[in-house]
Amino acid sequence: MTSAPIAVALDAPDLETAARWAAAVTPHVSTVKVGLELYLRYGPDVIASVRGATGVQVFLDLKLHDIPNTVAGAARAVARLRPAILTVHAAGGRAMIRAAVENAPHTRVAAVTALTSLSEADLERIGIRGPSGDAVRRLAVEAVGAGAQALVCSPREVAAVRAEVGPDVMLITPGVRPAGAETQDQARVATPEQAVADGADLLVIGRPITGAADPGAAAARIAAALRRVLQA
Repeated sequence: MTSAPIAVALDAPDLETAARWAAAVTPHVSTVKVGLELYLRYGPDVIASVRGATGVQVFLDLKLHDIPNTVAGAARAVARLRPAILTVHAAGGRAMIRAAVENAPHTRVAAVTALTSLSEADLERIGIRGPSGDAVRRLAVEAVGAGAQALVCSPREVAAVRAEVGPDVMLITPGVRPAGAETQDQARVATPEQAVADGADLLVIGRPITGAADPGAAAARIAAALRRVLQA
């Protein structure tokens, strides 16, 4: 059985819980995602713990955003852990993104366009004018021009970004919620089926899976529904 293109966000309170969730979902999904809180609390050891014996892909979601020299050093430091994906902020600019790409040659650098927690009003307040889709497309083009091999955008923008950057760039979509699930702190959301139909390559799903009584079963259900869409 092929693993579904889902990255389960392991936003766990401790390393043991994260490792348990990873083991439960790994038979069904391609990737597990380690975020900033877990990485800062436990350091590089968290990667080996969640990767386990299965060799599941690890998505290291640190959203690096600093001057190019600092990001170069940070990317070089985490590259030895061989994460499949490492995030940087697209707003850091071309030189910063290029520094990450050059210093993590065996990792896919993904540029985060606009956080899915931000609404149109939020974006305007921080100086990003116009419809969010326009801002996301501008950031996407800049990031790909700097060498980013993947982009992170909300499901609402994925179709427009795919049309802008073509088929060869991986599109990663957080803010994915199964039908009927609460949106929680996400503002721009879609169902897994809709996100894939619009052109997403990897869906980030957290609490609908990890907050379930049986995370493995929840992952299996969502993965099965997604595989049916992909096969159709």
